[in-house]
Amino acid sequence: MKVTFDEVSYQCSKVVTERYSTSFALATKMLHSSIRGHIYNIYGFVRFADEIVDTFHDYNKVVLFDKFEQELESALIDKISLNPILNSFQHTFHTFNIPKHLVDSFMKSMRMDLVKNVYLTDAEYKDYIYGSADVVGLMCLKVFVKGDVKEYERLKESAMALGSAFQKVNFLRDVKADFEELNRSYFPNTNLKELDENSKKRIVEEIKADFKLGYEGIVGLPTEAKFGVYTAYKYYYKLLKKLQNTPSLEIKNARIRVPNYEKFGLLARSYVKFKMNLV
Repeated sequence: MKVTFDEVSYQCSKVVTERYSTSFALATKMLHSSIRGHIYNIYGFVRFADEIVDTFHDYNKVVLFDKFEQELESALIDKISLNPILNSFQHTFHTFNIPKHLVDSFMKSMRMDLVKNVYLTDAEYKDYIYGSADVVGLMCLKVFVKGDVKEYERLKESAMALGSAFQKVNFLRDVKADFEELNRSYFPNTNLKELDENSKKRIVEEIKADFKLGYEGIVGLPTEAKFGVYTAYKYYYKLLKKLQNTPSLEIKNARIRVPNYEKFGLLARSYVKFKMNLV
């Protein structure tokens, strides 16, 4: 029966989430069971696309990405795929009427990583961020509001800002790997060879502004989604604070992390605030 195949597909997306991002998986577990699986499905899809362009160095990435994109298009049209990750994603895509242009924008940014290494202008930077992060936030928002168009439009700007904040924190944390291993420089007007405190401060303030707008949207989320998204927000904001307090030279030479004991502390405090209606 196809239901068995679908269940296996959903489990694959869950495993991908848990293996690739313990922090995101922890936050996703805090979502209501009615939407949790769909966020796994979205994460599995975006993670596999990202893996092709970031890690499969011994293979022809362009060929792999072309095949993945073709399989994606077929999955969305046929409403089935023998690729379990794409099969689970197409289910979520159709269940919540995720706009196709969001998927197209995401794939466009991922394809840019195959050919583009440096983002020299704010316009290029914002275009990449929109496709790689903002639209992922919007896909998740479609799930959070269960396809409600009015609520989606009301929370759209905040969801994009939160997606931007998460992505930019990742960029700042991964400066060393992106620049030295992948030869990428996402931040415009920034010399990553000589990342200084002023440049870091400018980036941090930009991310804080995104977080501020993102938080305004979290407050307005449905109860089923609020605690999980707030947990992710608290984790990434904690990571930003660590980066802010880390000398720029050290950021370039080490990957800053939030230890597990701090993550669970954040989770406990977030739960208390959520239960007391302080979020």
